[in-house]
Amino acid sequence: MDNRRLILLLVFSFSLVMLWDGWQKHNQPKVPPAAAAGSGAATGVPTPTATAAPGATAVPGQAAVAAAAPAEIATVRTDLLVAEISAQGGDIIRLELTQHKATDDQARNYVLFDNGEKHNYAAQTGLIGNGLPNHKTLFTLSSKNVALKDGEDAVTLRLDAAPTADGVKVSKLITFHRGSYVADVSYEIANGSAAPLAPHAYFQFTRDGKPAEQPGGFGVQTFTGPAFYTETEKYQKVKFEDIADKKAKFVTKAADGWAAMVQHYFVAGWAPKEGEREFFANQISSDLYSAGVIVPVASIAPGQTGKLSVPLYAGPQEQSRLDQFAKGFDLVVDYGWLTIIAAPLFWVLQWFHKLTGNWGWAIILVTIGLKAIFFPLSAASYKSMAKMKTLGPRLQRLKEQYGDDKMKLQQAMMDLYKREKVNPLGGCLPILIQIPVFIALYWVLLGVVEMRGAPWLGWIHDLSVKDPFYILPLIMGATSLIQTRLNPAPPDPIQAKVMMLMPILFTFMFLWFPAGLVLYWVVNNSLSIAQQWQINRMIAAGGKTAE
Repeated sequence: MDNRRLILLLVFSFSLVMLWDGWQKHNQPKVPPAAAAGSGAATGVPTPTATAAPGATAVPGQAAVAAAAPAEIATVRTDLLVAEISAQGGDIIRLELTQHKATDDQARNYVLFDNGEKHNYAAQTGLIGNGLPNHKTLFTLSSKNVALKDGEDAVTLRLDAAPTADGVKVSKLITFHRGSYVADVSYEIANGSAAPLAPHAYFQFTRDGKPAEQPGGFGVQTFTGPAFYTETEKYQKVKFEDIADKKAKFVTKAADGWAAMVQHYFVAGWAPKEGEREFFANQISSDLYSAGVIVPVASIAPGQTGKLSVPLYAGPQEQSRLDQFAKGFDLVVDYGWLTIIAAPLFWVLQWFHKLTGNWGWAIILVTIGLKAIFFPLSAASYKSMAKMKTLGPRLQRLKEQYGDDKMKLQQAMMDLYKREKVNPLGGCLPILIQIPVFIALYWVLLGVVEMRGAPWLGWIHDLSVKDPFYILPLIMGATSLIQTRLNPAPPDPIQAKVMMLMPILFTFMFLWFPAGLVLYWVVNNSLSIAQQWQINRMIAAGGKTAE
């Protein structure tokens, strides 16, 4: 019996300590990595860099965005976003998502690409070749204000570069679509020279190394940084620190795949359609990085026009949209090391959400469903604990009889368990199974943008953050205390006191857990109390273990 309690106490406490340690790491200020040279793909194609334009004042950590400041800016509005595009390079220097609110101010929209308000983050493209325009070239804007009108499915902003010395004309077109976070970034290259033209094009993100904002009050440190995917190497995350230390390991050449910049709840990615491509990641300054993909442009004969288009996704990590954008793009949703449980768990949550229209009720239904699945196992466990509780007086008499003779006491206890057909470890398995589900649900609530800002009822306006009034954690603590009292008391007085203190400790830790996770635990505890109370009553009435 003592062993059973120790196992449960150690395993469950270790799980909570892991999450608590994650909170502490998240809340520590991030130390900027030391300046280092870029670490990109070792290829024969020049790797683009996002340094300041000639004549611009280079501000550490702001070079790419600060360089675009003097240029004209075009604003594009659709039903889902507001984009600001600089005439310098045609960079998307600001992207406001109108369907998602800011983390720290619900009156404002969330800003993904940011030109210095909180982050330095932009989507940049350019051509690699003698005299060809890149992300520092000044283009001419076709319009400064473009809006998606009623009845239109798409809107395009055109940017024209001045012809090169040998007569090559380049236009950049950015097309936004209704109901979509995908923009098609295209180049039209008219070869007015006397020789064939076979340039390369690069598509990159330039971002500072600061992590994205987390919901206040809780949260492990979710990944922020570049990620790459290919059919052969699959999903590869790259830390900013590894780029700075020239230790970044990722695929550099492939015939498929995409490059992305991942952060909590949101993602931006380039996904060339087909053909060879090269991936790169560089450090530009002490806290500014670039990552992207380079693709070849098919040879353009003199007098001919060539075209190249690469789609850009920039928006929330909504699974249905990610699946449609590119193969494997849904992997950017970070479920931690329990993906095998968390992914199907979220699928079931989605299904219940479609039925109820509320994520809180979906969590409750999932909890009931899990409890039903494990009902036979839980029943066996509670029967074992109920029998152990009725054996309490007899175990106490054995302890008094054998005193400090531990060997004889243990043997007498085992003989008693054998006669009464009681397994002292019988109560462990349901709780051990529940712990991975608990942690997996934590990662679902932490990682999926669908939970962001999702209300339940009353005072719970966001299931992904802590209960603002701590009501659910206090209810959880009360139900845990009731459960403890329903369990058989340990013969050791010190251990009994420790077990009574555990609900208080867990309540304190749950104060900062997301409300959705605490809701799961409250419902689970309530169902467990009802089940255990009924079984205790049946065992006591049957008198199966009475002398």
